[in-house]
Amino acid sequence: MTGQSAPPRPRRAAPPPQRKRRGRTLREQEARAGLLLISPTLIITLVVVVLPLMWAIMLAFQSVRLINIRRSGVFGNYTLENFGYVISEPGFWTSLANTLVYTVAGTGLSIVLGLVAALALRQRFAGRTLIRASILIPYVAPVVAVTFLWETMLNPQYGLVNTWLSEPIAFLTQAQGDFLGFKIPVALLTVILFEAWRYFPFAFLFILARLQAMPADLEEAAVVDGAAPTQLFRHVILPQLWSVIALLAVLRFVFTFTKFDDVYLLTGGGAGTEVVSVRVYNFLTSRDDIGAAAAQAIVLAVFLVVFLIIYLRFFSGGEREQR
Repeated sequence: MTGQSAPPRPRRAAPPPQRKRRGRTLREQEARAGLLLISPTLIITLVVVVLPLMWAIMLAFQSVRLINIRRSGVFGNYTLENFGYVISEPGFWTSLANTLVYTVAGTGLSIVLGLVAALALRQRFAGRTLIRASILIPYVAPVVAVTFLWETMLNPQYGLVNTWLSEPIAFLTQAQGDFLGFKIPVALLTVILFEAWRYFPFAFLFILARLQAMPADLEEAAVVDGAAPTQLFRHVILPQLWSVIALLAVLRFVFTFTKFDDVYLLTGGGAGTEVVSVRVYNFLTSRDDIGAAAAQAIVLAVFLVVFLIIYLRFFSGGEREQR
C-alpha cells in the first residue's frame, strides 16, 4: 500500500449560519414588559369582575338561601329550578316590560335634552360658563338628595308642583291616571322624567365636545348658500353627531337597563314601576333567596346582551349603508 495516496477525507458540511437572535430577544422583552404592565389590570379585573360573575352564575344554578349559603360550593347540586321559578313568578314579564319602556324612554329623552342644551349653549354669550356648570348639577348631585327633592316637590299634600294644579296628583304613588280618556302610568312616567332630567348632562357633555370640534367651514358655506337653520341642523350638524349619539345610546341603554337606586328611592318599585333590578333586590332581601336573586340577575344580563346585539347589528348595517 506504500506509494498510494490516502483517500481524501470527506469534507464536513459547513455549519449553517447562526441566526441573529437579537430581533426575537427584543420581541420577547417587549412581550414580557407588556405583560408586566398590564398584569395589575388583569388581576384587578379577575378579582373584581370575573370571580364575582362566576360565583353569581354558580349560585344561580343552586338552591341557595341565606340559611344554607355556607354549605354551598363549587361541587353543589346544580339545577335549573331557580330560572323556572323566577320566570314563572307573577310580575316577571310586567317588570321586564317596565324595564324596557323605562330604558328606551329614559335613554332617548336624556339624549334629546342633552342635544337641545348643547345646541343652545354652543355660541358665546354672557354667563355661558356659569350656565354650563349649573347644568351639571343634576348629574353630580347625590342621588339621595335629588330623589328627596323630587319627592318633596311632587307630594300631593304640600308639594310645589301640586299647588299649580287644580286637583292634586299623586305622581309617585298613582299607578295610572286619566288624561283625555287615556290611561297613563303616572308613576312610571315620573320615574322616566327623573331619569332624563338626572342624566341629560351626561349626553350634554359628549355632544357639546363634538360640536366644539366641528370645523366651522361647512356651516359657514351652508349659510352663504342660503340654508335655513333647520336645513343647517339636518344636513350639516346632525350627520356629524350620529357617531356620538350612537355611543351615548349604547352607554345610557346599558346603564339605565340595570338601574336600581333611582327607581327604588323614588317609588320602591311600587305603583307599576317595578323593574327587574328591583325584583332582584326583593328576592335577595325580602325572601332571602340568594339562588333566585342570582338567577334573576343572570336573566337580566341575558336580555341585556340580546338587546345590545340586536341594536349593534342594526346600527352597523345602517352605518355601512351610509358609507
